[in-house]
Amino acid sequence: MLKKKRRAGKGGGGPLRNKTVALLFEKPSTRTRLSFEAAVAQFGGSAVFLSPDHTQLGRGEDLGDTARVLSAMADAVVIRAHRHADLETVAEFCAAPVINALSDLFHPCQLLADMQTWMEAHGDIRGRRAAWVGDGNNVCNSWINAAERFEFFLNIAAPDGYRPRDGIMQNAAGRAVLCRSPEEAVAGCDVVVTDSWVSMGDEAGKEKRLRDFAGYRVTPKLMKLAGKDAVFMHCLPAYRGVEVDAEVLDGAQSVVWAEAENRLHAQKALLEFLLP
Repeated sequence: MLKKKRRAGKGGGGPLRNKTVALLFEKPSTRTRLSFEAAVAQFGGSAVFLSPDHTQLGRGEDLGDTARVLSAMADAVVIRAHRHADLETVAEFCAAPVINALSDLFHPCQLLADMQTWMEAHGDIRGRRAAWVGDGNNVCNSWINAAERFEFFLNIAAPDGYRPRDGIMQNAAGRAVLCRSPEEAVAGCDVVVTDSWVSMGDEAGKEKRLRDFAGYRVTPKLMKLAGKDAVFMHCLPAYRGVEVDAEVLDGAQSVVWAEAENRLHAQKALLEFLLP
């Protein structure tokens, strides 16, 4: 509904009028920052962007003290953190709603947009099968959680040393399984998903990662193993010729641009839910 209103030029009204949302980002961002700032603006509110380099956090202020101040001045806090534990600290000391805009463990806001995009492509996704190819990272962890919540099945192909944590896999027992190869994971699936092999903070080990992930690139040949109506997804930024071939990213099966746009609509729905 919010997406239809936006495309009809009607916007989303003013459910956040006179409300302030603080964006506390420890990591750089394009889609997450833009989607939240645009969502707040379109809803009539104000978004304030904060980074450690431009706040007292950069000088060593206690994170809990910062959270108390944010709670007093902002109606919601969106945090993009290096460590999931820091996000939990903010939530502990902040009375306002705290939104995980990415941590080292999860990226739930991305999954809201991903599920919206997949449902737009296939309708009801219960009982369908997805394939994750590549790093068992924070986005992969959120896909595992989504498999349990939305009742679909997830095949995961990741090299040794880059697989999701056992505890996270156990939470979706029967819904998420590890496969021996990308080919096994993708066979017959309704959606194929990947992410960058070198995430923020992993740059020092880039060359090793590129070697370890050899054979895990999503290619047109790999996509042919998926179901006839399968789509390709990537949370972006994507590196053509590394984790995905340009022919796939820009091809007819790709829904990555709709997926990126849906970050805005999913974020608006989340804010409307949390700040009625």
